[in-house]
Amino acid sequence: MAFLNIGFIGAGGIARLHLQQLEKIPELRVVAICDVNLNRAREMALELNCKVYSSHEEMLEKERLDALYICIPPGAHTNQEILAAEKGIHLFIEKPLAVNWEKSREIAEAIKKARIITSVGYTWRYMDIVEEARKFLKDKKIAMVLGFWLGGLPGVPWWRVKAQSGGQMVEQTTHIIDLARYFAGEVEKIYAAYSLCCLKEVEDLDIEDVGTVILHFKNGALGSVSNTCILSQSHTIGISVVSQDLVVECSWQSLKIIRPGRSEEIRISGNPYLLENQIFIEGIRTGDASRIRSSYEDALKTHAVTMAANLSAQQRRPVFIKEITG
Repeated sequence: MAFLNIGFIGAGGIARLHLQQLEKIPELRVVAICDVNLNRAREMALELNCKVYSSHEEMLEKERLDALYICIPPGAHTNQEILAAEKGIHLFIEKPLAVNWEKSREIAEAIKKARIITSVGYTWRYMDIVEEARKFLKDKKIAMVLGFWLGGLPGVPWWRVKAQSGGQMVEQTTHIIDLARYFAGEVEKIYAAYSLCCLKEVEDLDIEDVGTVILHFKNGALGSVSNTCILSQSHTIGISVVSQDLVVECSWQSLKIIRPGRSEEIRISGNPYLLENQIFIEGIRTGDASRIRSSYEDALKTHAVTMAANLSAQQRRPVFIKEITG
């Protein structure tokens, strides 16, 4: 089996997390790291004994890569995916896809034209308890979805600037929006309300600190997803799915199945970060991407919902998803 050559754009915490998983997968090597912070890239490259770049254009021109991991803030997506796709390089892209619809759509067109394999980092989809939840919900009529991301303010400065992060619903709560789609199907219309309530004194912050989105699913189900970043520690991160005489509650730690007169809890096992990387690499080796649970094409649908949420909150009106996607 030939070695796969892997490159990274972005050398932050999420890149390190993926590198830890790739170390467990045989027959591949990380050959190049790129980051606008050259010192950070050098530190990571030194550990891996690989080349370092501050320009992704230069890296993509000089290196022969089989796969590229793009682990950058949403506002930093420019032409990285497009240039890689043109060279036939397979892509693992961290969520969210961008801060706007136009850029993500442009990238999607380049990926489609190149026919490369893609995976987007919606890690919850690779949790064993999420798959168990889907088994319980199979053939059930879902009536309601309730999602929450109630936590604190991340320390990275770009997260607090809407032009760079898209805000909490786009950058963070997108995981819960994606789970809502994964369980209940596609969203037709949304209504969102955001507010800046408690963090007005935080320097260089221009995002809202509370928000709620009402989701109208195409199958008739309703949902709501709420988030806040005003807490000193995470309180509730997860989703509940309601069917007749059945509630399925999924958090990062466990799955609860609640039925009349009884309930059970299943704790998470396995490593979803490792699994999503293994399946991506397997897809490249075999040419079969069917086991990838969130391709760029699919992730684009989640991105459209969060883009609609931002538009709805800004204009204070309901927004149909087709207004975003055209």
